[in-house]
Amino acid sequence: MHFSKTYSQLLQELPPELSENAVDYRQLKKVINQLVAELESLGLGPTVLQDLLQSSDGKSRETSTRVEYEFNSASGRIEPRLRLWVDPPNAPSPPSRSRVEEVDQDDEEPELSPESQVSLLWALQRHVDSPDVPAAPIIEPSTVDDGNTNKVEIVIPLVSDSAFFELLVTALQGLSAHLLAIHAQFVETLAELTRSVSDSARPVSSTSHSFKAHSPWNSDAGGVRVDASSRKSDLYSWREIFQLYVEAEVFESVNEQTRGERTIEETETRLKLFAERVTAKGLGDGRQLKLPQSRKALESFLQLNVFILNVKKFELANAEATRKILKKHTKRTALPSTDASNTTPLDLLPANNTSLPRILVQELGTTLLPIIPSLDDYECLICTSIAFKPIRLSCGHLFCVRCLVKMQKRGSAHCPMCRAPCVLIADRSNVDWALLNFMRDWFPEESSVKLRQNEKEAAEEQLQELGVDPNARCIVM
Repeated sequence: MHFSKTYSQLLQELPPELSENAVDYRQLKKVINQLVAELESLGLGPTVLQDLLQSSDGKSRETSTRVEYEFNSASGRIEPRLRLWVDPPNAPSPPSRSRVEEVDQDDEEPELSPESQVSLLWALQRHVDSPDVPAAPIIEPSTVDDGNTNKVEIVIPLVSDSAFFELLVTALQGLSAHLLAIHAQFVETLAELTRSVSDSARPVSSTSHSFKAHSPWNSDAGGVRVDASSRKSDLYSWREIFQLYVEAEVFESVNEQTRGERTIEETETRLKLFAERVTAKGLGDGRQLKLPQSRKALESFLQLNVFILNVKKFELANAEATRKILKKHTKRTALPSTDASNTTPLDLLPANNTSLPRILVQELGTTLLPIIPSLDDYECLICTSIAFKPIRLSCGHLFCVRCLVKMQKRGSAHCPMCRAPCVLIADRSNVDWALLNFMRDWFPEESSVKLRQNEKEAAEEQLQELGVDPNARCIVM
């Protein structure tokens, strides 16, 4: 299937706010056809022009003509033109009208030598008022010294080529402005979603009258019990949803071997897999999400991901359309992809090396996901469970109280992370009360489980110190 049809079908699958601002590939093809006709009217068909350009680069036989393709951007626009250096003509006669008409009727390339083509160009400049010769662009010939031979310099503005690049540049600039508007709208939608999720995933302190996150630093944390079952919050459901989303790595891989943005096919597969896992765990309906606003927020979250996927398709499709149309421009006209200064036309545009889908994914990861703390960020580095009750050593590293007590009983004086000799001198003053309250607020279930484990281990150690086996069965005689 031709790219033009594939491109059109892809745009039809995208939302109108995206497809309506795409590069007009078909219109650009029409302008290329006009450019081909313009060059042929000057006697510069693809074969002749390619031969002239190659001879100017020293890749072909020596000729009396030298030609360069250049972009004039002094006016702020891309204005392609041909600059030729030719021998002064010896009163050549222009081609007859009948010959031109014959070429048009047969739709064949005129078999003229480069010298005859240059003579035609010169005749067009000297006989613009002749009824037998079509009007040509305004060209200012001048005599220049080219080695040992005087040459005539002719500059030919390519009107259709200028129209082609003006249309392409206008489309790309409009596309860039539209993507900026999309980004701004996405940020607003994401902020609204963040507020909705934050309201439906409130911590204990927002609903409990007995617990305050900013309680006094010397409160009896070990004796506090938190009842999380009565909370009207979907905190744990949202934490699990976000955890599944991070593990899915929908848009970008963090694996060392495959690090980077994923392809569209991989993204579609992983987004589908994420949705299936959410559904399988009952997180997409009232089984786990207790609040109606949570279910609505989840739908909005999925829609944002689908939108990012569509933007990714849109951006890649326009990039491919631009590449294809420039390649077709070079193939149909024989004009090089760069000018005499080795400059591509797109080099004259403001550089834009950023990927909007990647920016949107980063916005998602820095704005929405962090509003619910992840348990992985508050684990003890030794037992890998929640660091409750947290002890912060003088070196700054954090461990749970039971792991610290075990190190002290073994006589381990050095921090397991940095080897600083600060373990044996740690005491109750090293408890991070602010972090302890934060964990009780956001991880009430994990904190309760860890508290019971700590109490059980402490009781077993006391029995062992008294010579009693904590695992022995008590038999009453």
